[in-house]
Amino acid sequence: MKLSLVIPIYNASEFINDSMQSISHWMKSIDYTLEVILVNDGSSDNTKQVVEDYIKYTDSKLKLISYDDNKGKGYAVKQGMLAAAGDFRIFTDADIPFGFDILEDVLNYLDFKEFDVCVGNRRSKNARYFAEMSFMRKLSSKVFTSFISRYVVTGINDTQCGLKGFTAQSADLIFPKIQIKGFGFDVEILYLCYKLELDIKRIPVTFEGNENSTINLVKDSINMLGDILLIPVRYNFTKKYI
Repeated sequence: MKLSLVIPIYNASEFINDSMQSISHWMKSIDYTLEVILVNDGSSDNTKQVVEDYIKYTDSKLKLISYDDNKGKGYAVKQGMLAAAGDFRIFTDADIPFGFDILEDVLNYLDFKEFDVCVGNRRSKNARYFAEMSFMRKLSSKVFTSFISRYVVTGINDTQCGLKGFTAQSADLIFPKIQIKGFGFDVEILYLCYKLELDIKRIPVTFEGNENSTINLVKDSINMLGDILLIPVRYNFTKKYI
């Protein structure tokens, strides 16, 4: 298996069928072996049923991991990555906001250019947006990024981009150690990458997604901050990352 694509899903019944159709079409266009692992993070709508019906009646090549309780995006991605069998492993969001061509770019940097990790960067001067973000999301993103890049993972100006790729070796080093179940897991990944001295490539992305976000700006931002501030404590004073 060359590539594993992991896609966390939560309350995505309005658009997940379109995403799966796009995935199936893309899978037919490539010439290497891959698996697509959809992880239903305890959706409270009928997302699970929609995905199960699609797999049963349309494309049995897709795989589904599902559990009843909503655990958080970090937990969902971790479950998918632990189940992945590919030589290279990428996760992206359920609405495929950066398209499919970028997956080939990530794979190229991991395979032929031999980086350990490749992450999308929405703040690169070469990144492009075809969907407008709300003012509050822009503001919260800038404040969050400024804090994180100063105190936790220096030199990264976009920790939260929902596109990250790994070699099997780096994924096996990182994901068993992931402790954060919510949105702060992206920062935890990058923190561990630095501590493990992995080679990281940042690439600009073209954002084609939408505002179908499940983030509660106030509640989730507070939870993320608490989770992230504990990362150095866990690393330096506990055995969580051994």
